[in-house]
Amino acid sequence: MNRRFTPFTLQQAADGSPTLAGLLARARDAGERLRAVEELIPVDMRPAVQAGPAEGDVWCLLVTGSAAAAKLRQLTPMLIQRLRNRGWEVSSIRLKVQARR
Repeated sequence: MNRRFTPFTLQQAADGSPTLAGLLARARDAGERLRAVEELIPVDMRPAVQAGPAEGDVWCLLVTGSAAAAKLRQLTPMLIQRLRNRGWEVSSIRLKVQARR
């Protein structure tokens, strides 16, 4: 049987699925948070940091390497303050260290 499928965009798929729409909104929020604080992160460290999910008032950052995580721990008070100033209710930032690939 030869089926023809009409391609559609991710946004079209999200519009048809509340679960996917919620996931897309969470990913967008995480990216916006990272963009809000990235200028506070040293330029050399930025490639080692990725936005993770927010759960309630806790935001997660995914960090490659323990050295970058140690530096980010020092920066978390400034990152939290920046996020609060931009309208996010964040009480803490959790760092999850990922192994290098």
